Amino acid sequence: MSVQHSGGGQPGRTLALLWRNRLPAAKPEATKPPLGRKPTLHLDAVVDAAIALADERGLAAASMNGVAKTLGVGTMTLYTYVPSKDELLDLMVDQVLGERELPGPGEERPSDWREQIELYSDQTRAMFGRHPWLGRISTVRPPIGPGMLSGREYLLSALFGIGLPPNEVNTAALAITTYVDSAAGLEAESDQIERITGQTHDAWWHERNDLWETYFDVDRYPTMTAIWYAEGYGEGTREVAAESYRFGLDRLLDGIQSLTPQISREIQAGS
Repeated sequence: MSVQHSGGGQPGRTLALLWRNRLPAAKPEATKPPLGRKPTLHLDAVVDAAIALADERGLAAASMNGVAKTLGVGTMTLYTYVPSKDELLDLMVDQVLGERELPGPGEERPSDWREQIELYSDQTRAMFGRHPWLGRISTVRPPIGPGMLSGREYLLSALFGIGLPPNEVNTAALAITTYVDSAAGLEAESDQIERITGQTHDAWWHERNDLWETYFDVDRYPTMTAIWYAEGYGEGTREVAAESYRFGLDRLLDGIQSLTPQISREIQAGS
């Protein structure tokens, strides 16, 4: 499965489409039907159909032809609403990013900053679980729409009041995004493989047990062997993955917390 990239559309056109519902006075030309014809669709319906196709059959199914067929229109008609697959991909990504139930400015949220990050983690993992195709899209150049910016604002606001300088607030937020989003994408891909194949990962490993009996050299891999004899590999792949995620997130937040002025003073006082 190849990775696709967001952010490839024409900038002005893409921004107008992404922000179409936030700036009602500025209607993007791409959403207007040809002169003399009554509109048969709404852009929101196009995006919804593309997401539903990708959810059900994978990202490749959400082609311009596939979406047009689902909506019962010609492909050329679809192009009057969204100019290309590049813009459609950005619209799909930003819409699912906006599904996360993250409190906005002035809305009630957990009082502790770590609990706020936990909420971001839970909502993001659930989002990838609903839309596993999202893990096949690189957002190195993200769709700069309301869904993306809402998530970014939430993370920054969770970290802004804990005493870090602004540049470290930004860096910490990027570190959290990188960890949570990457792990959530891998988790969604893992679940999707199990659904597609009908085989659990533990069963897949069990079929390859001959590796350990025939090919594995304990002298070449002494550390792996020592951990095995110490029962350090856990009960199953799913449980180990959950523990690994929890361990990584906790250590990341511990590291951020250690940089806050109060924690720094406590460390200095104890030394």
